[in-house]
Amino acid sequence: MTALTPALTPTLMPTLMPTDAERDGKPLVSYWLIKAHIVAAALFLLLSMTAGFLYSLQFLGYYPFGDSEVLSAGHIRFIHTNMTAYGWLVNGFVAMMYYVVPRLTGFRVCGEGLGKLIFWVWQLIVVAALGGFFMNCAQAIEWGETPTGFRPGTFEPNWIPVDLLVVVGAVLLVVQFFTPLYKARGQKYYVTLWYFTAGLVWLALTYLMGNIIPEWILPGAAGAATTGMFIHDLVGLFVTPMGWGLMYFFVPLILQKPIWSHSLSVIGFWALAFFYPLNGVHHFLISPIPDYVEYGAIITTIAIEVVVTTVVVNFFATLRGKWSALRTNWAIRWYYAGAIMYFITCLQCAFQVTWMFQKIIHFTDWVVGHAHMIMFGVFTFWLFGTIDWLWPRITRRKWHSEKLRAWHFWLSTIGIVIMFTDLMIAGLIHGFMQKGLNPWNDILDMSVPFWWIRSFSGAMFVTGLLCFLYNLVMTARSNELYVEEEHLVPATAE
Repeated sequence: MTALTPALTPTLMPTLMPTDAERDGKPLVSYWLIKAHIVAAALFLLLSMTAGFLYSLQFLGYYPFGDSEVLSAGHIRFIHTNMTAYGWLVNGFVAMMYYVVPRLTGFRVCGEGLGKLIFWVWQLIVVAALGGFFMNCAQAIEWGETPTGFRPGTFEPNWIPVDLLVVVGAVLLVVQFFTPLYKARGQKYYVTLWYFTAGLVWLALTYLMGNIIPEWILPGAAGAATTGMFIHDLVGLFVTPMGWGLMYFFVPLILQKPIWSHSLSVIGFWALAFFYPLNGVHHFLISPIPDYVEYGAIITTIAIEVVVTTVVVNFFATLRGKWSALRTNWAIRWYYAGAIMYFITCLQCAFQVTWMFQKIIHFTDWVVGHAHMIMFGVFTFWLFGTIDWLWPRITRRKWHSEKLRAWHFWLSTIGIVIMFTDLMIAGLIHGFMQKGLNPWNDILDMSVPFWWIRSFSGAMFVTGLLCFLYNLVMTARSNELYVEEEHLVPATAE
């Protein structure tokens, strides 16, 4: 096989339009927008991971800003979580969509001018959210601390209405990317476009649900249930579709193999849409929320594990006969390390959502380890892999250092395995000690060695990220041109 051509079955493998093709006198893909979002994403990730490391130090008694109200640990935690969600993940996924959607549809996005507007407005939104955290204007909603712009429960302004601006940004993204999708409506959509389409629609709906309804409409247990759905649906109905969409595009492209089963890809997509929306209530089991609602969350969460299994099987079956790619291709390493960790976390989730497990691990470090594995070990890994593959192609420069690529991967992988294992063990010991009515001081004393290990693994993350960022900058400044492998140069579409 020497080129990707339109003759390949479009439902099994992405049919690619060449990036330098022109429509209306302009290139199909805007490399400026891709690079801008990647750079912004990387900088916000550095801010997020630095904040996370600093936050971990307070558990060890070494937090450096303990006397500062503005830089209090609570504010730093908001930075850690929100910069991951809205600074890193959104920017990263948008960058990838600018590359993928035009190449799959053969049509440019709505406009480069709109793209620049979206880029700068989105960065201003993220910065405005940061300012709101420092001004004590955050919401009391996990992953939804972004300021509403009003005092709680009222319409009295107290900051920029960041929540509403996020929804406007989501709508602009829909306009930007649905334009080529609409123009290509006569084609057979490859499964990546299914995931991207659904993820963009769900983003605005999920965000409105979690940031508007609990604040003004549903108090008490009903508001908590809605908040729980928002926490999980933001992951399951935006981050997950974007992540799997990237996998379905780049894995067959890099391996030069069609995806193993189109049927499994369809099953995975529709099962995600059917089961995931109800999962979020499992964050509030054994609470005043009605039992039948909790049962629904437990059942659908366990069902998701079946869905995840089909998707993981699909990708590992695709890798069959190409196992050497795990040794020779860094992007494939990132993708499949993330896929393994996705399976582990979802398998873990299928057990931990039961009442029996919740009585032990709820409010312990187990939950923290689980969250870091999914957000860093899975979706961040997939974005790292995509950037690793794409950066030389959009800068047209060869990677500056292979050693730095290796350090980044191994520090990140070993670090997340250490953190996950450490916090899982700490959470189990904590849970059983709490069940045994041990004094709280004894539980804290038990946890301190595990917290040291957590901070050490976090330092590994940050060190690996610094290797990555330095390599990005030096690659962009390099004089050594990148030459595309022949088998990855797409043929001109007929």
